Amino acid sequence: MKIINGIQHLGVGVENHEASWKWYRKFFGMDIPFFDAEAPAPLMNVYTRNETITKRAAMIMNLKGGCAMEVVKATSFKPTHPKHEVELGDLGIFIGKIKAPDVKAAFEYFKVNGANLQGKLSKTPNGEDTFYVKDPNNLVFQVIPDQEYYTRSNSITGGGKGCTIGVSNIDKALKLYCELLGYDRIVYDQTGVFDDFQPLLGGDRKYRRVLLTQANRPTGGFNKIGGPSHIELVQDLSDRQPNKIFEGRIWADIGFVHLGFDVRGMAQIEQELTAAGYPFTCDTKEILDMGKTRVHCVYIEDPDGTWLELIEVYKIPIIEKLGIFLNVEKRSPEQPLPDMMLKAMKFMRVKD
Repeated sequence: MKIINGIQHLGVGVENHEASWKWYRKFFGMDIPFFDAEAPAPLMNVYTRNETITKRAAMIMNLKGGCAMEVVKATSFKPTHPKHEVELGDLGIFIGKIKAPDVKAAFEYFKVNGANLQGKLSKTPNGEDTFYVKDPNNLVFQVIPDQEYYTRSNSITGGGKGCTIGVSNIDKALKLYCELLGYDRIVYDQTGVFDDFQPLLGGDRKYRRVLLTQANRPTGGFNKIGGPSHIELVQDLSDRQPNKIFEGRIWADIGFVHLGFDVRGMAQIEQELTAAGYPFTCDTKEILDMGKTRVHCVYIEDPDGTWLELIEVYKIPIIEKLGIFLNVEKRSPEQPLPDMMLKAMKFMRVKD
């Protein structure tokens, strides 16, 4: 049975793993690691010029609630920034979204603690408070309001809420994101020059923006933590020819490298996506064993070549040192994990 639970994580290629993760802990509360290890990445050969690279990767989350992040640092080569400065409307993932219970309080915290804020507080197209900030890798994140959280914590924000993706044709992209990947509810569809975009490079141009979410609540073992998520599609309506953010570079270079979805029923998903013109570009072909973690990973590309990862999880460590694992094969894929197991992940917390 095909199930797309929603966004599992946002993949972020960084220049310095320790410094980046410390920043994500401080400002995004991302202090719970599912894994943190250095290993070869043969799955990605198609996106690394047919050479197997090695990388350090940590899957991190905020137990307060929200999607995870996979922080990736290449160790077999020096990762590069884009040759051009990324502008709004460029093709690919160019903004990560982070949720916060009080956006104004988060803005003050970021300001007092010296974050690289981009402009001031402003309003989203649907009238909500928001602001933008750059991380140590010059990547842009947008903080947006959300009142749904799994635990109470001192973190000023929750975890991830999704991302913003530049596309050349929104109507074409909607056929993938809305019809095939299940982000089937349009929160807004607006065209114009937007106040919240003004501090960003290219923010004074005219854009079409479509914000998507899932009509039905996400399911799965971690849905209580992850919660609903967003994908915002942005199309530049000016005469400017947008750049492809990863043009001439490879996976694990600096940037938002992929968007990862938690799925079940990979065989049916492959059949449907291939028939619609979105074949798997790389595939583990079988269950991938990574120590105590067992998953099936594949990639597809959106109409503009943005890398999307689909992950079918079979077994992952919840608290490895206590021998607590999630084994999906022995439970309903739609059933959430018990609260006792989820909240026990606090013992994995990395403290500064």
